[in-house]
Amino acid sequence: MAISKNLPLLKNHFRKHWQERVKVHFDQAGKKVSRRSARAAKAAKIAPRPLDLLRPVVRAPTVKYNRKVRAGRGFTLAEVKAAGLTAAYARTIGIAVDHRRQNRNQETFELNVERLKEYLARIIVFPRNGKAVEAEQVLSTAATFPIAQPSTDVETRAVEDNGESAFRTLRMARSEKRFKGIREKRAREKAEAEARKEEISNLTSEYQSLLIFVPFTSFIFINILYQ
Repeated sequence: MAISKNLPLLKNHFRKHWQERVKVHFDQAGKKVSRRSARAAKAAKIAPRPLDLLRPVVRAPTVKYNRKVRAGRGFTLAEVKAAGLTAAYARTIGIAVDHRRQNRNQETFELNVERLKEYLARIIVFPRNGKAVEAEQVLSTAATFPIAQPSTDVETRAVEDNGESAFRTLRMARSEKRFKGIREKRAREKAEAEARKEEISNLTSEYQSLLIFVPFTSFIFINILYQ
C-alpha cells in the first residue's frame, strides 16, 4: 500500500543502506539558477524560434472548472486540417498536435482554427539551407498568443421569492428516487389489502342476509305446522 500524506511509514524494514540513498533537495536555489541559465542557452541555440509550442484553447474538465479556458496539449487533426496544414508539417513550425484529442464543441473548434491562422499569418518560415532574413526573436509563443478568459456578461434582475426551496426540491427528488420501489410496494400491498377487505365485507353481508332470512322462514314454517 502506498503511503500518502505526512503519515509514519508502517513496517519500515529498510535495507541496502537506505541512509545513503535518501534524496534531498538542498540545492533548490541553485537548481533555480541552473534552469534559468538552461532556458537562456536553449533560446540562444534555437534562435529565432520560440522556446515553447503553440497550444490550443480548451475548456478545463469537470463541472467545477469548465467555465474557464486554458492551454491544451495540442491541436486536433481536424483543426490542423481546417487551417490548411498537415500534422507532420505543423510539428516542424512550432505547433503542438495531439492526435488523441477530439472536437466536441464547434465554438472551440472555430476558435482554435482562427488561432492557427493568426499564427500562420505572423510566422516567418526560414528556408532550411538558404540565407535567413533578419527577424526579431519571440522567446515565448504563449506570451505572444495569450489565452484570454471569455467575458461573461450577466444581466442582474430582482430577486423574487416564490416560496420554493432549492434544498427542499433536491431532497424530495432524492427521496423519491431512493424510496420509489418500497413506496410502490407499499401502495400495491395496500391496494391488495383493500381489495381483500372488500371481498370479505361482501361475503359477510351475504352471510348476514342468509342468517336473517333463514330463521324467519323457519318460524313461519313452524307456525304453519302448529296451526
